[in-house]
Amino acid sequence: MPKSYHYFGYCLKPRCPLKRGGFRRGRDDSGRQQRAAHHCRVGCEKANQQMRRSSHKPPVYVRKMWTRRRHIDQGGAEGFRIKSTINEEFESNSKPQHSIMDEFKLRGIDLQQVQNQIRHKTDGLSSSTLVLRRGQVFTVLMSYEGWPFDPLKEKLIFQIVLGPLSVEVPVTRLRQPSLTQWSAVLERSVPNPTGPHSLLVSLSSPAFASVGVYTLQMRVETHLTARTHSLGQFTLLCNPWCQADSVFLQSEDLRTEFVRNDFGLLFKGSLGNIDSRPWSFDQYEKGILDICMKLLQLSPQHQADMRKDLQNRSDPVYIGRVISAMVNSNDDKGVLLGNWSDDYSDGVNPSKWSGSADILWKWAETQFRPVKYGQCWVFAAVMCTVMRALGIPTRVITNFNSAHDTNKNMEIEEYYNEMGEKLPISKDSIWNFHMWVESWMKRPDLGRGYDGWQVLDPTPQEKSAETFRCGPAAVTAIYHQKVEAQYDVPFVYAAVNANVHTIIIKDGKVLSTSIDKNRVGALICTKHPGSMRMQDITSEYKTEMDDSTVHALSSNARRGEGATGRVAPQGIAVSLQLLKPPVVGESIFFNVIITNKVAVPKLLRKHVNAQNKEYNRNPTRSFWVAQDNVMIGPKETVTIQHEISFNDYMLTEAAEDSLVNLAVVIEDVKSQERVLACEEFNIRSPSLNIQVQNEYMVINMPQVATVTFTNPFSIAVSGELSVACSGLQEKVQTRFKIQPRETMRMPINFTPRMVGAKMLYASLVLMNPPTVLHGFKTISVQAS
Repeated sequence: MPKSYHYFGYCLKPRCPLKRGGFRRGRDDSGRQQRAAHHCRVGCEKANQQMRRSSHKPPVYVRKMWTRRRHIDQGGAEGFRIKSTINEEFESNSKPQHSIMDEFKLRGIDLQQVQNQIRHKTDGLSSSTLVLRRGQVFTVLMSYEGWPFDPLKEKLIFQIVLGPLSVEVPVTRLRQPSLTQWSAVLERSVPNPTGPHSLLVSLSSPAFASVGVYTLQMRVETHLTARTHSLGQFTLLCNPWCQADSVFLQSEDLRTEFVRNDFGLLFKGSLGNIDSRPWSFDQYEKGILDICMKLLQLSPQHQADMRKDLQNRSDPVYIGRVISAMVNSNDDKGVLLGNWSDDYSDGVNPSKWSGSADILWKWAETQFRPVKYGQCWVFAAVMCTVMRALGIPTRVITNFNSAHDTNKNMEIEEYYNEMGEKLPISKDSIWNFHMWVESWMKRPDLGRGYDGWQVLDPTPQEKSAETFRCGPAAVTAIYHQKVEAQYDVPFVYAAVNANVHTIIIKDGKVLSTSIDKNRVGALICTKHPGSMRMQDITSEYKTEMDDSTVHALSSNARRGEGATGRVAPQGIAVSLQLLKPPVVGESIFFNVIITNKVAVPKLLRKHVNAQNKEYNRNPTRSFWVAQDNVMIGPKETVTIQHEISFNDYMLTEAAEDSLVNLAVVIEDVKSQERVLACEEFNIRSPSLNIQVQNEYMVINMPQVATVTFTNPFSIAVSGELSVACSGLQEKVQTRFKIQPRETMRMPINFTPRMVGAKMLYASLVLMNPPTVLHGFKTISVQAS
């Protein structure tokens, strides 16, 4: 080893400024002297490191010098106090040191997945990684070999990596976890004289950390080495249980319903014949969370600028806009392709989907090509699954008589001819029902008063900032008509508040017009938390109608009264009345009620027309027509009953609801004045019945359910029965044929594999007649 004057921090140079007692005593010598002292210290440190890396001892003359100085120090000379300290430091450092074989060596890492996910309420979510919620502590247990961990000699530094973003988090003692930054606190160090030692470290993420899949690394720095270890990955979600998180929800019952619950009801049909349809959100099914994270990764925002996208993922408003666009495939590699054409031969009829997992699995299995096909309830249900999986409280909303205002004038025009047939003239339309989702989040971008439920609509209707998406639009902004608020408030406001102009024309001339201000948005509803009932939330959106008006419209529509009635200037009133809710396979019975409000008799001509229609657009063709003359006396009311047989309205494509537009035009023969009444209603499919031996079950214990269906048709029917439930079993499918009026009883064996409230659901797709039937049963699974 080359000769050096520097050993373990003490200098032996004859002219070194450190040897001058005055400098050691701290007097302010010249700058030159101080700089020389600095360079000497640096040399000492380098020599110190060189000595430790080598196995050589200091030369003999150096050891003699140290011995002499130690003797002088013991003499008590005041000017050599600092020298004595330096000698003592050398003596400490010259003692036998730990070799490189004894240094800190990481032998194992336990991310404590079970304990952490139970504490973070992510247990049950299926992922290839540990799943955590932001703003909450999680623990890591490390085993290591070498001398016991000493934070004064070794440094443990966690590296949290998200794509190109990273942060270093040193392990500290005696410090509370932080909600504003990443932190790591040493909780416990357990030496083990006979085996590996262990360290328990608590890490915490800030409540505004970005949602994503992180890589966890740890760098160990000792006196001898610095090594980096890869500890694994974790998926970080939003945290509605954390008050500092922007998706915080106060009620535990609501958090359970809108984040953890994996089943629900979708309300379809028409205002007078509402049908509750079961849906399995499936966020706990195998691989679903990983697919949801892949959906974020494939978004155009991520592909264009990964760093910016990852930074923006701290904001649920941003996440909602990304997911709203990615659930449809109009602009990107989204999940679903919409189809309202009645031709589903190269895909799946939207009515046949019963859960989100099948759709998301198919999307992933086909290398993220759009799944065929979806309509509004499928788009909304899949988005609900993704948002709940990401930790954002979300519910599915149905708006009955939902306006699609294409020209943004808050007016919906409907045209009829003189025979009562609805004409496809206007680009505007009123959907019998439309579904979107609401997600709970803060809106700091809008100021105070706009936190809470936000409308997000993934169904591709109109573009928002050049992309097919909608929202988030604050429900309070819709209620208070703040149409300038972001995002897409005018579009949603029109969907629940637009006026309807009904126009009767003949040969291009307008015969009569009327305006209905209450028809659109007549009922806005969702599943009631904690039950399988419907919850009316119309009053959260609208100010024009109070609750009594909404209930009156709903009940009148069920009777076929009220909202469909019209009065002509000459005093003729007409309305339609369904005698009972229509069911597939049965005839439709309804009344036309005509009232003469004046004291003179009248000769009237009656035109009744029924058209098939899709829920989201104007009717197509007339399948049933009735016309005759009516003589009505002064102040008289006449009721005329009609029947539409099953053979008249039977569809050619399987559907769970057949929709009908029924209209009557009453013409005063003398004055040529006309008045119209119309009613749109659905023909419900028969329901399946599901019974279980015990509604309170124990996890992992085999159970039996029985699905029952009685054929109401006059012909034999054949089809395929599917039974499934998230957290219970794999889907069971079977084909069968049932004779007229025969009852099918199908036993289904299953084993619950998750604790909590669950829903067993079944769907029956019949080939002839083409229809889809549904049934469900809720059960409670207890721990063993």
